[in-house]
Amino acid sequence: MTPAERLQQMLRGFDVTQLIYVVAKLGVADHLEDGPRSSGELARAVGADPRALYRVLRAVASIGILARRGRDRFELAPLGELLRTGPPNSMRDSAIMWGEEWSWRAWGALLHSVQTGSTAFEHVAGMGLFEYLERNRGAAEIFNNAMTRGSEAMVDEIVDAYDFSGIAKIVDVGGGHGAFLAGLLKANPQISGVLFDVPSVIEGAGDRIAAAGVADRCELVGGSFFESVPQGGDAYILKWIIHDWEDSKAVAILRNCRSAITEHGRLLLVERLLPAADEPYSQLRGDITMMVLPGGMERTEAEFRALLESAGFRLSEVIESPSELNVLVGTPI
Repeated sequence: MTPAERLQQMLRGFDVTQLIYVVAKLGVADHLEDGPRSSGELARAVGADPRALYRVLRAVASIGILARRGRDRFELAPLGELLRTGPPNSMRDSAIMWGEEWSWRAWGALLHSVQTGSTAFEHVAGMGLFEYLERNRGAAEIFNNAMTRGSEAMVDEIVDAYDFSGIAKIVDVGGGHGAFLAGLLKANPQISGVLFDVPSVIEGAGDRIAAAGVADRCELVGGSFFESVPQGGDAYILKWIIHDWEDSKAVAILRNCRSAITEHGRLLLVERLLPAADEPYSQLRGDITMMVLPGGMERTEAEFRALLESAGFRLSEVIESPSELNVLVGTPI
């Protein structure tokens, strides 16, 4: 491509998001699980206008999500398989989340964030992201489903990367519906756990914990980590939590963990680290996502070190995993 063609492709990135969103939201991939179907058959199955759906499927096939068989038959390409509901590596929930209006409207206010330093989501919605999710159960379900899928995808690599031996009780702070904690407890039968999140989220966690077979070792507790966290854990794990918040709120969460942790306990932050230089775009994109949606940021190791010290912890170790995630180990000062 010429530079102009490449830039044009970048400028139109939003239309790719919406094309994938429509396919995911309608469940098209699930209806192609057994083989090719015509656009008319798919339209009847998903409740769409046949001509409009055909045009979308044709466009989606051109970017490799589907494969076209003849003029009007489509089947799943390898990328499209990731939009099915069932597989453990499914990205359908993420595709729906990124395409929902409450998500993309905030990106439309990025300029506001840059000019003012405030959060784009709050500007367009009149409230913060997590308050919005508390008030809008449909959006919360989409968000929690996407976060659960992300947790399921990462738990094995974190369990392999970090040695959880010697831990008797672990508190998962902001643990959502418990997919990560359930996987951790299954891999470490000597550990009991506490799943802690806001009450509306905890309400949806019981079935998942029970299905994982760890309900007898997992307590569910509702509350706000800005007020306190459950006492007495010898390990506190916060996965994708601290990056959601600006420094003063991040320190407030960490200080509550410091007040609750045992004398020789461990604080485990599962986060991406921004390198000091030559940052890959995927990580920088994540940093802008934090600015636009919850108002937080991705941080360097030095920035995490300073946060932890402000909250009464020493950053004692940084453990890399096969992905961009790291386990930052804090010990009480």
